[in-house]
Amino acid sequence: MCAVVMTALFTGCEKANVDVDTSPTPTNTSGVSGEVYGIWTKGSVIRVTGDIIIPVNKSLTIEEGVIVIMDTLARPEIILNGNLYSMGTAANPVKFTIEESYRNQAHRFGKMWGGILAAKTNTELLLDNTILEYGGATTTEASTSVKLGLYKAKSGENTPAIWTSNVNSKVVVVNSTFRYFNDDCTYLEGGKIIFANNKFYSTGATGGEGINIKSGCLADIAYNLFYSTNTNALKLSNTGDRVPQAHVVAFNNTLLNTGWRRPTVKGGSVWLESTIYAELYNNIFANTRFGIKRDTKLPEDSRSVFKNSLYYGYTQLGVDQFQPGKDIVGGTNDVIGTLAGANDPKFVNFPVSTATDSPTFNESWDFHLLEGSPALNKGIKTFTRNFPDGLTVNGIVYTTAEPSSYIGAFGLK
Repeated sequence: MCAVVMTALFTGCEKANVDVDTSPTPTNTSGVSGEVYGIWTKGSVIRVTGDIIIPVNKSLTIEEGVIVIMDTLARPEIILNGNLYSMGTAANPVKFTIEESYRNQAHRFGKMWGGILAAKTNTELLLDNTILEYGGATTTEASTSVKLGLYKAKSGENTPAIWTSNVNSKVVVVNSTFRYFNDDCTYLEGGKIIFANNKFYSTGATGGEGINIKSGCLADIAYNLFYSTNTNALKLSNTGDRVPQAHVVAFNNTLLNTGWRRPTVKGGSVWLESTIYAELYNNIFANTRFGIKRDTKLPEDSRSVFKNSLYYGYTQLGVDQFQPGKDIVGGTNDVIGTLAGANDPKFVNFPVSTATDSPTFNESWDFHLLEGSPALNKGIKTFTRNFPDGLTVNGIVYTTAEPSSYIGAFGLK
C-alpha cells in the first residue's frame, strides 16, 4: 500500500506524537486509499476507493458529520494498525456508508465494503454516534486483511463491521447504529470493551450475530437494542485460548425478533459456549427465538449468573421455545409466563404482532415503556460491572449508565 500520507486530506493531529499537517481539508474528497492518518474534519465527505491503513502509532480522528462513502466495486477494508476515533454527535453522526443510489432493497444485507479490522498493534478504537451500514464484503486472496493475516486470514469469509484482536486494547462503541450488514456486526477476539446505547438491526442474510465475543475480552454490554439479527443478539464464547478468560456483563438490553431468520439450533437470542463467564441482568426478550441458550457439550462457566429477565411471546410457539430446560437457561427472578401474550412489556410504539421473520425496521418505533409495564421496578442493581469507572479513550473517560430498576434498555416514557 502507498506509504505516503495524503496531505490534502488532513489537518493537524491531536496526539503529540503524531506528525502535524496544517493543510486545509476539502469538504468533498475522492480517491482516498493507502496509509492515512490525521483528522477528517467536520462535515467532510470522504470517498474511499481502496483499502486504507492507519499506521502503527498513528491515529485517524473523524469529526462530527463526516460521511465516509465506500466504493462498491473496490469494497474497501479499513485496517487499524494504529487507532481510530470516530466522534460524531447525536445531531451530526459520522456515517460509514455507500453511494446513495445503492442504498436500497437490493442491498439490504450489504456486502458492499469490508469492515473495520483492528490488528494487534491497535490500542484504542472509539465509535461514538457513528452509523455503519451496508458492509460485510467477502474476502478474497487479494484482500489486505488476508495478506496481513487479519480476521480469519483466508478468502471466502464475510467481514464483520468491527473485528478486534489485541487483548490489551480499549474498545468503546456508544450511541451508534449497525444495520444492513451481511453477517456479524462485530467479531471481538480481545480487548477491554464497552458497548452502550447502540442499535443493531436488520443484519445478517443467512447468518450473523449482533455482538460476537471470544476469549481475551472483558466487556460491559448495556442499554442496547437488538432487532432482527439473523442469528443471535449476543454470541458469548471463550474460544481461542486467549488470556483473560472472556467475561461479559450484559444488562438492561432489549432484544426483539432475533433468531427467526436462521431456524437452526443456534438461531435465537443469546448463545453461550466454551466456558464463557457470563452475567446477564435486566434484559427484555420479546418475540425472540429461544431464550438464553447454551451449548450443552461446551457449556458456560459455572460462575455465570442470570437474573431478572423478562420474556414475552406473541405466539404460543415463541413462548414454548423460551421455557427453561436442558439447553435453555432459566434465571432468578425472571418475569416469564407459559401462555402467549403474557407479560406484554407495553412498548410505547411497537406492534408486538410484527412478523418475526421480517428484517424491516421502522425508525418511528419507540421501545420505551408505558405505565403498567411488567418490566418496571423489576430490575436488579446489586452487581458489579467490569468497568465501573469507565474506560479512557483518546483522553476522554467513557462510562456506561448505572444499572436500572426497570428491565430493558429504555425506561418509562
